[in-house]
Formats: sequence, C-alpha cells, structure tokens
Amino acid sequence: MAQKFEAHLMKNVLLSCAAAVLTLAGGTALSAVEWKENDRGVVGYDDTPQLPWTPYRKHDRERPLPRHVEATAVLLAPPGDATVLFDGRSLEAWKPSAWQIQEGALVAGKGDLETIEAFGSFQLHLEFMTPEEQPPYLGDRGNSGVFPMKLYEIQIFDSHPMHRVQIYADGQCAAIYGETPPRVNASAKPGVWQSYDLIFVAPRFDAGRLIEPARVTLLHNGVVVHVDEEVRGKTGHRALGSYEAHADRLPLKLQGHGSPVKFRNIWIRPLP
Repeated sequence: MAQKFEAHLMKNVLLSCAAAVLTLAGGTALSAVEWKENDRGVVGYDDTPQLPWTPYRKHDRERPLPRHVEATAVLLAPPGDATVLFDGRSLEAWKPSAWQIQEGALVAGKGDLETIEAFGSFQLHLEFMTPEEQPPYLGDRGNSGVFPMKLYEIQIFDSHPMHRVQIYADGQCAAIYGETPPRVNASAKPGVWQSYDLIFVAPRFDAGRLIEPARVTLLHNGVVVHVDEEVRGKTGHRALGSYEAHADRLPLKLQGHGSPVKFRNIWIRPLP
C-alpha cells in the first residue's frame, strides 16, 4: 500500500512539473495554472487571441459578465412531429456511452454522448440540472455543453451569482462557448432544473467554401439570451475557431466534462 501511495504521489509530482514546463513554454494544457482572477472575482486569461469582432480576448476575464435575472425552467412536452431523444426511460436514440439513467434522469458520465440520427437545422428542447455538490476545480462546476453537429457548443455551467468566483463571460452558462456570452444570465441555482429552447440554423457550404455561417437563437429558462446570433466557427478552448466544410447533417452531442450534470425531456424537431 505504501509503495502504491508513493508511486501515485510521484506521478502527481511529475505531472505538476511537466505542467509547469508546458506553461513556461507557452503550452495551453494547464488552464488551472494559467487562469487568473481579477478584482471582481472573474477568472480568465490574458494570453489568448483577440476576438476580431470584439475588443476582448477569448476567455477574457475583463469582459463584462451578463447581468443576472431570476428565471425558472420552461417545461415543454414534445409536439407531435418531434423526435424524442430522451423520455426518462430509454437511451435507444443515442450511441453507446458511459452515461446512465438514474431515477428518470440522464446523468453525464465519462466521455461525450452522441445521437444515432444526424441533424442539420433544428428546434431543440432539453432540461438540465447542475449538481449541488461543488468540485474543487472551478472548471468542473456543472460543466457540460450542447453541441449541434458535434462542433458548435452552447455552454452548460453553474453560473449562478451565489458563487463568489465566476468563469469568464464567454464561458458562462448559455454562452456560445468562447465566442458570445448570453445577453443575460438566466441561471438557476445548482440542484434546480433548468431549460434550453434552441433554434439552430446549420451552416451552408458550397464546393468546400462557407456560404452562410451557423446561427443560434436560444431561450434559457424562458429568457431570450441569443437572437439569430452568428456562430463564428467550430468552438473550443483558447484557440480561435474557424469553419471547415462538413456534411449537411451530423449528430447532436452532449458533453461529458467530468461533472454529473443531469438531463431530462430532450426532444428535437428538424427544420427545413
């Protein structure tokens, strides 16, 4: 047992040293080390690329946070022409994964979850709950995401103002991740069900060239937080996104990010 503990300790020490070297060398792996908190309690970066359409950097801790508004989940039953992706009982609409059903809720596990069916433009409703138990690392605080076409993330995060320290504006709940914060922060407290109603318009390509970018309209707990907002490219951490031509239809993805976020009542309506 002592040998195992020493080996585990040495592994952690070596990883920490490697992390420090990567950071000094300009690496991007160590978000926890590189994050800095400003005097308003916002954590973010000061060495990321400039977002060309704003005066801010990506994940900029100085970018103003959206103001908070109190709101509650909108519970919508699927209309007659909707495809039900999760009804509390079955995962037959999804590819095999480590996610599990617990008491009628879909609980995020290791790895991501993708639909079997592919979609282009769509209307999506889902309900989610971030966990009450708080992790030691801010980046894991109710962290998940909804990815239309597996590429364009709408962030899920515990962004309630009850927390003294907040993540950067373009990482707040309902942000188009790394690009556009929500117009307001409609987050409920952790442990409370919330809702997204998303209209996603897929990008269009012609001969490998972008013709029309993707666009997002989103209601978070019934509150409008994006209106026909342009998606600037594939979303991701730290680096600027761009478009690469892809199929007209791709699976919907839910992100597994190490936090046991719960989901229920997920349905989708493909749009022409």
